[in-house]
Amino acid sequence: MDLDSRIFVAGHRGLVGAAIVRHLAAEGFAHVITRTRAELDLTDQAAVEVFFSEVRPDHVFLAAARVGGIHANSTWPAEFLRDNLAIQTNVIDSAFRNGTRRLAFLGSSCIYPKLAEQPIREDALLTGPLEPTNEWYAIAKIAGLKLCQAHRLQYGHESVIAMPTNLYGPGDNFHPETSHVVPGLIRRFHEAKLAGARSVTIWGTGMPLREFLHADDLADALVFLMRQPECGELTNVGSGEEVSIAELARTVARVVGFDGELVFDATKPDGTPRKLLDSSRLRASGWKPRRSLEEGLAETYRWFVESRQGPEAT
Repeated sequence: MDLDSRIFVAGHRGLVGAAIVRHLAAEGFAHVITRTRAELDLTDQAAVEVFFSEVRPDHVFLAAARVGGIHANSTWPAEFLRDNLAIQTNVIDSAFRNGTRRLAFLGSSCIYPKLAEQPIREDALLTGPLEPTNEWYAIAKIAGLKLCQAHRLQYGHESVIAMPTNLYGPGDNFHPETSHVVPGLIRRFHEAKLAGARSVTIWGTGMPLREFLHADDLADALVFLMRQPECGELTNVGSGEEVSIAELARTVARVVGFDGELVFDATKPDGTPRKLLDSSRLRASGWKPRRSLEEGLAETYRWFVESRQGPEAT
């Protein structure tokens, strides 16, 4: 992948897609191609085929997907399965048939069994039942990575298949009802600071352990993997560092500047006690994240404030 390559980033407005675009621009890639959903509906097979036949990108980063939390997965299971299968199939197939050299497929750690041994290795895939609350999304992602592997097996078409851990960063979803834990805590502590609140209540005991990775570090890992001479293996992408929810909350409070009390409501569910990816395969290749958790949180908070995503936002 050289600086003159034509690179299509599908899903460039999302958390990961935007990070990939930033990374490519910083490295000096001259021909980064993007399309909004209004310009190109990736669920439309004919439209995707026309796009690829006309543009003929050399490389593709497939970061587009229909995403959502537990409520969305439970409410629209058919759409989650249908739309993600369509997006993946259309892009992967058209990329192959129109001369794309290499495609990066972005998955999710939810593809692994609910009770997978920790840290979760790549070979845990399909060894047990999925977590029911997001199985529709997970099944679609498993089908996508298997399609990439099938294309490599049958046609020799190369793909990078990356499974990231929990992500955060600039451009994340900070909605008070639908955000994930990191942006949710950032917004809550920010609002509490502005309101002069004495305490913030957090669901659960604070004891569960989680792993987090900045989206820009994921973008760096994806470009690193695209440049490797061999690809095709499923590769976990994580920070390798665990943090308790309590420690995460204290770090976010410190970054935001909230000095009130943190109250943990043990009557609320904790979720899975531990979720950590084994990213030793990627580390052995020579890659490691550039940001510490606190550095990444501070960068994300600056973006949040500068983008006016505070209490006035909806």
